[in-house]
Amino acid sequence: MNRLIKKANVLIEALPYIRTFRGKTVVVKYGGHAMTETALKERFAEDVVLLKYVGLNPVIVHGGGPQIDKMLTRLGIQAKFRHGVRVTDEATMEIVEMVLAGKINMEIVELLNRHGGRAVGLSGKDGGLIMARPLTAKAWADSLGKDLEGDDQGDFGLVGEVQSVDPSLVLKLQQDHYIPVIAPIGTDREGNTYNINADLVAGAIAASLHAEKLVMMTDVKGIRDANSRHLSTVSRKDVQRMVKKGVIGEGMLPKVQACLDALVGGAGKAHIIDGRIPHALLLEIFTRKGIGTEIVS
Repeated sequence: MNRLIKKANVLIEALPYIRTFRGKTVVVKYGGHAMTETALKERFAEDVVLLKYVGLNPVIVHGGGPQIDKMLTRLGIQAKFRHGVRVTDEATMEIVEMVLAGKINMEIVELLNRHGGRAVGLSGKDGGLIMARPLTAKAWADSLGKDLEGDDQGDFGLVGEVQSVDPSLVLKLQQDHYIPVIAPIGTDREGNTYNINADLVAGAIAASLHAEKLVMMTDVKGIRDANSRHLSTVSRKDVQRMVKKGVIGEGMLPKVQACLDALVGGAGKAHIIDGRIPHALLLEIFTRKGIGTEIVS
């Protein structure tokens, strides 16, 4: 009986959050171990479908770097990186699109549908969702808040940055009670296809939808201060100061920048959570303390 009462108390704790967030959009950047470990993938799908059934509108943006690397290796193509960015020529872009918009996207859609959701897969090319432009080394350096030693004219190939987002298609899918699953690929007005950092796509999507929350699923607990203490809640301005001081490391910078972009663009809050924790999404959204770092305006 005590065990059953504890379960009831968990539901009661979630009630005010369900009431507050009902009808609101939550953009989830899906990545890290949660995308590769079978048990975590199943729990992620359960979380997303539950969010939908209790009245929230989840939108999924996914990455796929390790899967791209694996496919390139199988095809005998060597992956090249500059300043942490995958240099993407035409041959690599074909593989990137095949893996992201094809294999991974369809797997996530199938997983959500198998758990009772109604998911639809798309990329930024569909319905003019994401207009992109080439990413320069200078623009990448600016986003990281650092100097790349004068390398401001570097060419990453068909790597893009988000120029604009037209959320019409996503809004239509939400109205029809679907769960959009978005691959981070965009196009320019000449029809060129670009590989875009999934974190930054998630931030731009969250801003365009004025999402209640952007949740970044990673393999770390969240943001730490200069003394390596975990921060449960931090302001946008404090995060900006931490970036300038170098407190936030390079691997976390694109995720933090995505959160800041979302907040500046009109999203309510941003969260960075450890997706290796079972049911991490539910624990962050429906409990008082949460499990990660909450960034507020």
